[in-house]
Amino acid sequence: MSTRPDLSPDRLLSALNWRYAVQRFDPTRKVAPETWAALEDALILTPSSYGLQPWRFIVVTDPQKKTELCAAAYNQSQVSDCSHFLVISVRCDLGEDYVDYVERHLARTSEVLGVPRDSLDDFGRMLEGALKRAEAAGRIDCWQSYQAYIALGNFLTSAALLGVDACPMEGFSVEKVDEILGLTGSGYSTAVCVAAGYRAADDKRAEQPKVRFPKEVLFTYL
Repeated sequence: MSTRPDLSPDRLLSALNWRYAVQRFDPTRKVAPETWAALEDALILTPSSYGLQPWRFIVVTDPQKKTELCAAAYNQSQVSDCSHFLVISVRCDLGEDYVDYVERHLARTSEVLGVPRDSLDDFGRMLEGALKRAEAAGRIDCWQSYQAYIALGNFLTSAALLGVDACPMEGFSVEKVDEILGLTGSGYSTAVCVAAGYRAADDKRAEQPKVRFPKEVLFTYL
């Protein structure tokens, strides 16, 4: 039986109040390997619809690659100055490939849970039906992009809890990023990126108060 995590409300809120979208990273500071490994494990543990995990995570630390990606992101310095640049890509134009996609998921489920593959047939038919309806409605690419943002949110919170700074990024040329990373024609495409590392001492954004609406505006209790 897994142990319930020992995380106090105060520690959670302290970490979330500490984090912000970093504008300037300290290029001399790098995330330690064991810390980054924990963040990768956190990404693996990200929940997804039906557990299908329609993503691939690309971690960029090579300075030359980061320079190329910086140009594709309209020269935003976070890309080149961060310690690790994370690209979250998702399946695109799934089409009839959903059958093989589902089968891969069922095979992995059978392996991990130790159950016969044929015991998952009904679940497999349900998944295929859901994906086929999404394809017919033209929503399947949009659905997969939604999944990427679940992973993004999980990464940002996990990073904050570990004291790692991050900046989620949408401002980039998808076509150029895909080309640089070899995703073009692979069946995957970039959905969103995150620069991770440690804030520069002169990043003035770090001291700015968070702009959020009060609870009474955002919540309804029934």
